[in-house]
Amino acid sequence: MSSTSVGAGTISIIIPCYNQGAMLREALASVDQVRNENLLEVIVVDDGSSEVETTTIVSQAQEAGYSVVPQPNCGLGAALNAGIRRAKGEFILPLASDNRLRDAYLNEGVFLLKKNICLGVVYADAEYFDERTGRCDVQEFNLLSLIRGNFIDACALFRKKLWEEVGGYDEQMPWTGWEDWDFWLRVACRQGTFVHLARVGFDHRGRGDSPSLQAHEHRLDLLNYIFGKPEMACYRLIREMDEQVQTLRARIQSMEDLVRDIKGLRSYRLAHGLLAPARWLQKLWRFFR
Repeated sequence: MSSTSVGAGTISIIIPCYNQGAMLREALASVDQVRNENLLEVIVVDDGSSEVETTTIVSQAQEAGYSVVPQPNCGLGAALNAGIRRAKGEFILPLASDNRLRDAYLNEGVFLLKKNICLGVVYADAEYFDERTGRCDVQEFNLLSLIRGNFIDACALFRKKLWEEVGGYDEQMPWTGWEDWDFWLRVACRQGTFVHLARVGFDHRGRGDSPSLQAHEHRLDLLNYIFGKPEMACYRLIREMDEQVQTLRARIQSMEDLVRDIKGLRSYRLAHGLLAPARWLQKLWRFFR
């Protein structure tokens, strides 16, 4: 881990961690590799880690010049808020302690935010590693798609003032894993604008035990919690109407499939052929009437 100091940039990288020391070491090493003039500071939030390896690495990070915020285990939302609250940068970039950063956000991302003062969030593609590999190409921003489900990772570059306007990450989520989706929805409620950077911005550790995957076990409860918020009333209505439309489309498709299957039956083709003369005579009768 190389020595670091506060720069003159505009980006504050926030790394919340809870144990998983070896992965945290990789995350910090990736930040060292992409360091440039746009980086102001790196803040590691130790969310009550109990493993000796992790606490040792956090101490080493502090000795190397990284800012460290220790706190009791309060969850991901609280850890992110604690780090961002301490941040001095105009732009915030959360980095999960088990992921690895690339330079897209520090170069193109900050350029886009500085160029367009109305732009609030820049999100990029990812490259999977570990148990899962391959590139994750994220779609262009679409509000209806975001209401249907999250496609923007927590590792996205955004203005700190947006975080202040929406009240930060929700620290009362009943289960962890969807804090980022809830945050993006509330940013969108505040007319925050998003843009997709079609480059790999970070390496995403593909693990089967990630919090976001575990959150799916409590999907219905989390959906009711997120869309039950007063500020989500409009989005809740849109979601309900969209689900009704999707259900209707599925039923229509089922009927079309059934009709196609019936027409493919031999008995249908035989009956259709036997009735052909009758249909021809009917048309002839109508012609001479």
